[in-house]
Amino acid sequence: QVQLVESGGGLVQAGGSLRISCAASGSIFSINIMGWYRQAPGKQRELVARITSGGTTNYADSVKGRFTISRDNAKNTMYLQMNSLKPEDTAVYYCAATIRSGLLYAPNDYWGQGTQVTVSS
Repeated sequence: QVQLVESGGGLVQAGGSLRISCAASGSIFSINIMGWYRQAPGKQRELVARITSGGTTNYADSVKGRFTISRDNAKNTMYLQMNSLKPEDTAVYYCAATIRSGLLYAPNDYWGQGTQVTVSS
């Protein structure tokens, strides 16, 4: 089986920075796209940023220029560096990844359990 575990969330003041991580473990042959999503109370889950295995990235307009997504393929780990945080960034942040467990296996989508990020004004 495959697990995604997020870490690094917490409470930060507006204008501050935080880095969250997502580590994938288990039966992993290859990881294609990895991404960060977030869900604020009463709102739908939304894409924050995603990154391909080759390093191509894209971001939601609301975080462009403030957030940076990266990944370490050797460690099966993805990061989200969040700078200039705003109260509206407050949400549970989830990582997701499309993972193949073997050469002959179809890729599946996996989600982490989420990590809370709270930005105080």
